[in-house]
Amino acid sequence: MKLPENGILLRIHIGESDQLNAKPLYEAIVLKARELNLAGATVFRGIMGFGAESRIHTAKVLRLSEDLPIVIEIVDTEEHINKLIPFLDEHVKEGLITMEPVNVIKYRHSR
Repeated sequence: MKLPENGILLRIHIGESDQLNAKPLYEAIVLKARELNLAGATVFRGIMGFGAESRIHTAKVLRLSEDLPIVIEIVDTEEHINKLIPFLDEHVKEGLITMEPVNVIKYRHSR
């Protein structure tokens, strides 16, 4: 797959404890992106953050959180990213979803 020079970065901020059908929501989002043949997805686990409710989530030793921040990033064309939006609208109940233009410098695999 070749990505054009101009793409879209989709960034999804959710909580680690968010679920869909008894599995982590971040996993369901990545699997849906793969099913839709998007270029790729990466999940990041944050060590501290807060959202719309201003509740602090942290990985500090004395204050272990079971709901750390999760960020999923997906870069593809706007056309492909838009295929995922209905799924996100339906299943992301709390969180933040952003899109921004990006310049794709390189997207390659070893084959």
